Amino acid sequence: MKLYDMKQAPNPRRLRMFLAEKGIEIETVQVDIPSGENLSDEFKAINPRGLLPTLVLDDGTVIDESVAISRYFEQTHPEPNLMGTDAKSMALIESAERHMEFDGLLSVAEAFRNSNPVFANRATQGTDGVQAIEALVERGRNGTARFFASLDATLADSRYVAGETFSIADITAFCVVDFAKWTGMRLGDDHPNAQRWYAEVAARPSAQA
Repeated sequence: MKLYDMKQAPNPRRLRMFLAEKGIEIETVQVDIPSGENLSDEFKAINPRGLLPTLVLDDGTVIDESVAISRYFEQTHPEPNLMGTDAKSMALIESAERHMEFDGLLSVAEAFRNSNPVFANRATQGTDGVQAIEALVERGRNGTARFFASLDATLADSRYVAGETFSIADITAFCVVDFAKWTGMRLGDDHPNAQRWYAEVAARPSAQA
């Protein structure tokens, strides 16, 4: 199998952290998003959506979306468990993971893509000819600030994002916090619980993936 990846991008990093936690090594091919390599005919022949990460199985099956690929490896390599062990824990972890993605990642991406000149014509991922909108930068930053506050409140009552066990929700949240630095936004002194959690996750070997 082969994984199409980009080291600096948050979604591929989410998957790399997941794989590192599992101890899984895969052949990777780097695809450069800023230069538009993901929109090339060559890559779109592999994934017409032009998105990373993209996994190609040995039988030619193509899977994209970080969580979908993670689900595949959770089934093929169930330990250590990162997505829940029963109906309740699976639902709680998936709910938390979606909160991190929809409330956090999408807000940061909105601020980043609409403020970075490299994406002036590619304001939505996997597309060309979509113009950046300046007003969306502030909306994204406001959403990111709300996400930081919500994350801190969640972590006031639990060690990790979805309870007392490290999960895919922590991986997504960690990558969102790091991605936000590209917009100049960071956890502050008013986020003590999130800072405690961030330091703990940053110490995990997978954080270097």
